[in-house]
Amino acid sequence: MNYIKKNSLKIDSILFEFVNSEALPGTNLSQDDFWNGFEEVVNNLAPVNKKLIEKRETIQKEIDNWHIKNKGKNFDKDEYIKFLKSISYIANETNDFTIETSNVDQEITSIAGPQLVVPVDNARYALNAANARWGSLYDALYGTDVISGDIGKTWDKERAKKVIEFVRKFLDESFPLSEGSWKSISNIQIDKNELVLLSDQKRNFLKNNNQFIGFNGSKEKPKSILIKNNNLHIDIIIDSNATVGKIDSAGISDVIAESALSTIIDNEDSVAAVDAEDKVKCYKNWLGLMKGDLTTSFEKNGKKIVRKLNEDRNYISKDGKKISLHGRALLLNRNVGHLMTNPSIILKDGSEIPEGIMDAFISTLCALHDFKNKKNSRTGSVYIVKPKMHGPEEVAFTNNLFSKVEDVLKIKKYSIKVGIMDEERRTTVNLKECIRQVKNRIVFINTGFLDRTGDEMHTSFEAGPMIFKGEMKKSTWLGTYEDWNVDVGLNCGFSGKAQIGKGMWAMPDQMANMMEQKIGHPKSGANCAWVPSPTAATLHSIHYHKVNVFKEQEKIKSRSKAKIENILEIPKADRPNWSMEDINRELENNAQGILGYVVRWINQGVGCSKVPDINNVGLMEDRATLRISSQHIANWLHHGICKKSQVMEVMKKMAKIVDEQNKDDSSYQKMSDNFDKSIAFSAACDLVFKGRVQPSGYTEPLLHQKRLEKKEVS
Repeated sequence: MNYIKKNSLKIDSILFEFVNSEALPGTNLSQDDFWNGFEEVVNNLAPVNKKLIEKRETIQKEIDNWHIKNKGKNFDKDEYIKFLKSISYIANETNDFTIETSNVDQEITSIAGPQLVVPVDNARYALNAANARWGSLYDALYGTDVISGDIGKTWDKERAKKVIEFVRKFLDESFPLSEGSWKSISNIQIDKNELVLLSDQKRNFLKNNNQFIGFNGSKEKPKSILIKNNNLHIDIIIDSNATVGKIDSAGISDVIAESALSTIIDNEDSVAAVDAEDKVKCYKNWLGLMKGDLTTSFEKNGKKIVRKLNEDRNYISKDGKKISLHGRALLLNRNVGHLMTNPSIILKDGSEIPEGIMDAFISTLCALHDFKNKKNSRTGSVYIVKPKMHGPEEVAFTNNLFSKVEDVLKIKKYSIKVGIMDEERRTTVNLKECIRQVKNRIVFINTGFLDRTGDEMHTSFEAGPMIFKGEMKKSTWLGTYEDWNVDVGLNCGFSGKAQIGKGMWAMPDQMANMMEQKIGHPKSGANCAWVPSPTAATLHSIHYHKVNVFKEQEKIKSRSKAKIENILEIPKADRPNWSMEDINRELENNAQGILGYVVRWINQGVGCSKVPDINNVGLMEDRATLRISSQHIANWLHHGICKKSQVMEVMKKMAKIVDEQNKDDSSYQKMSDNFDKSIAFSAACDLVFKGRVQPSGYTEPLLHQKRLEKKEVS
């Protein structure tokens, strides 16, 4: 790397040039303003950051020793909780409070709907996700298994009719008519300020005309009709000359649904960013999104396509006024957590900069451009989702960091909003006190099965062998954790002010199953839930028409609250008498997922990808998948459920299968040709065999080391 000396810092020239030439111009900040303030904050906060990480290790050792000391005894949960309080793992909980965050966009406060997560290093994906605010319900249904039958490459009129029938039924449920059904509509007009739906020349109306918002075209022959339910818009496109419009009784050619209200632009688990070159690629894309000028081009069917951010959508209201609706998802930026450092900047003591501090500064610096043009936030806010924090002290550190960033960048206090990812056990049990530390910034909490389970296993590593991974979702602690997160959020006044989120649907090809199962998320009181694609966002939006989340939250407020003692129910297997066949099947499942993901991460720098599982079902995976799978095998090794030689045999077997699954990828590098020389295979093995000693069971330290090694030899 080529470093440039700036005061006490050594800054990689690629990063230094990006900040000075691209991010700073147009912000009214000079280079000296930025770098001098940045240097002072980094030098003050880096040692604090380090001590917080050291405290994690100290606490973990105390928990390990407690389990070792009490091995063979009947588990006494009261004693366990008393012990956790004595080491400050469980903090003292004080009075109730209500969050005080202000200047928050309505996509977070008052509209419930799907949320996308997308890697920031891929401009095309990022633009697709930002533009997924609106999606064709017809396309989403026609191209997925929600509609039965084969999905062919040629036009299928009968399949199209099934789509039309599905959507008419949806309209009947969410936008009922005063009498009859949308299925019988033959013409749509506007009379004065009412939507008139004609059926055999008989006039019909919406049961609730307030759902009719506006239109385009003329009142006698509208081109589109805008309707709204549960704060979500639907745009009915009318064109009897279009392919679909020709076979539709009312000439409806498409139905566009307001879909991904918000999108997390991810710098963390779904990217492989290990040095300045990688980080600047991420920062550049974020800057383009904040300026509103990000574009990318690609070829499709022999044609060059340029992708850019969608414009706003304009309509005429039913009383003749202009309406403009936001054309893009509200973008949140997920920074990295407190653990990792990055060689992009070297501090005065020769250590690497804490990556989370660097992310906070540069993410916000880029967002200053949006404060002017309001392409993203209309309230002058930048939204930073902060992952992998352990307890209130670490959340307080984030709050302090954000305050320092605001001072250096000369922006209003609390302009930086924060999302707390409730994915570490010490954050879960102290969630209320974590929220208290950022009560003027908080806009988001969520649950995440994979990371949270990984931390559950690592925290209780010495307690005993863990149950099968597939049984985790039925365990006491997990169900309680899901309820606890909602209970605490509502108790702190989140309803109508902030997002309570739920986790990812990981199978992008199984949309029919998603439509059956994921309605559980809005029913649980979550006003946003993660989806893996724009298509999934469009389909999932239907659930938020069926379920009024804010009414569900009111019901939930009166239920019995989740109990902390149930969250602390350790998912260990008592006296396991599993067959070797079952053990090997579980090992193979874990190993295949690890290898399928790691080989792309190390060799190709792909941080998020659809990885075929052992049954060839494509799963969208990121580092959270590695954490749970590697910790599971490491735990079984530690407790003698399996042997190292057995696991290595499984790893080699599954590596061959992964190689076969990737045979059509011309840039893929096989592992099984030479296991000893495959850096990717070595990385996957290290995640398992060194999993016991990884900080909190995280995979980043080993992955970054191996990716840097791979980049050096490539």
